[in-house]
Amino acid sequence: MKSSPSTGYVTADDVATAAGVSRWTVNRAFKKDASISAAARAKVLLAAETLGYVPDLRAASLASDHSNLVAILIDDFANPHKLVMLERLTRVLRGRGWDMMLVNTLDRDDAEPALMNARRRRVDATILIGIQFDDEVLEAAHKAQHFKKLIIFARSSENKDTISISVDDRAATLEIAEYVRDRGYKAPFYLAGPRTSSAHLSRKETFLDFWAKEFGVTCDSVAVPAYDSILAADIISETLSNKPENQRPDIIVCENDALALGVIDAIRHRLGLRVPDDIAVIGFDDVPQCESPNYRLTTYRQPLMDMANYLVDVLESSENSQLDKTFIGRLVVRESA
Repeated sequence: MKSSPSTGYVTADDVATAAGVSRWTVNRAFKKDASISAAARAKVLLAAETLGYVPDLRAASLASDHSNLVAILIDDFANPHKLVMLERLTRVLRGRGWDMMLVNTLDRDDAEPALMNARRRRVDATILIGIQFDDEVLEAAHKAQHFKKLIIFARSSENKDTISISVDDRAATLEIAEYVRDRGYKAPFYLAGPRTSSAHLSRKETFLDFWAKEFGVTCDSVAVPAYDSILAADIISETLSNKPENQRPDIIVCENDALALGVIDAIRHRLGLRVPDDIAVIGFDDVPQCESPNYRLTTYRQPLMDMANYLVDVLESSENSQLDKTFIGRLVVRESA
């Protein structure tokens, strides 16, 4: 099929004619590992550039059963760490030859249809980032249709049909808890996020268990229904506003930075107190706002580039089991605690 004069659509046949090679040589020239001489590839690429030819990736995926396309399903954009994760992940994916389709899952009811839509797009893997993908949703999706690879990123999962790539929450939280102890804090308060049955964070349980074993007391805690700074500020304000000074926590440990930033705002602007002099704050993730002079938040940094590179290793692996992996990050100490 030749190019259409009315649309200017350029085909592989047009490139083959211009380069003086076969159509199959044109196809091989655009495959990373195909057997083709450097001279032939150069002729094809020059002809393609001159004609403005772009290979049809969808047709290539139908022929090879590989699209080099992944679907990223993400929720909770109120959490600034999601944007950081997306930036790192997409940078690594593009750098290693992968393209992506981004889907914002609006709520839990939208999660299952989004999963099925991703599968119909012939993606090589579906990457889940967020809290909407509980066991019920994943089980329904697997019953309906098989996924090549279903990867939960930045959360651990017990679901046997998923691959989990995450920071070691227990090791990270123990480092935070030991820091709180060693700095001499005596009355910590833990601010947790929403609970999920599949992609679970064990940070709250680890911290409370450590404190109970060290000091024989259970520190107070409360959960916020979403990773939202304003919600966190509201809940902390309500929780602490009527407490006398001798009953206030001396440090608030937060499950992530979105909560911690809201906590700092509440302490300063709603309660009229100082950070860290009256109440210290620790977060988790190390989003860019942590370095701001307004926050200078002590937090735990996840090794997102290492996690993203491993995710691409998983995409390129022929294996589909025993690929779960946890990573160790590091505590970043600033002035908030």
